Amino acid sequence: MDERVVKTWKVNFFQTARGDRPVEIFIDEQDMTMRTKIALSIELLRIQGPFLKPPYSKKLQDKLYELRISGTVAIRIFYTIKNSEYYLLHAFKKKSQKTPRKELKIAIDRAKEFI
Repeated sequence: MDERVVKTWKVNFFQTARGDRPVEIFIDEQDMTMRTKIALSIELLRIQGPFLKPPYSKKLQDKLYELRISGTVAIRIFYTIKNSEYYLLHAFKKKSQKTPRKELKIAIDRAKEFI
């Protein structure tokens, strides 16, 4: 029998100097349906890693990506990669076509702490 080893990637939550995990807090504030969708998207990232493509993931710029969760409200979770591990940096509810600059800036600032 052919046994295949499935590689999974480690997914971490960004943690502030005070020990807060903003993405985890954001997820906890969502309703059960959305929390489930977010959990499934994070699991897809853990299993697919760099092979996760649109519509689930999109590269925004060098070393900055977004997990795309759809539903009655669109949710985006920005993440980065360091040492083959994923770090969930920032999450928000997307209310317009274009990603707001302030949301992107938060993710970029947090990513700078790693890179």
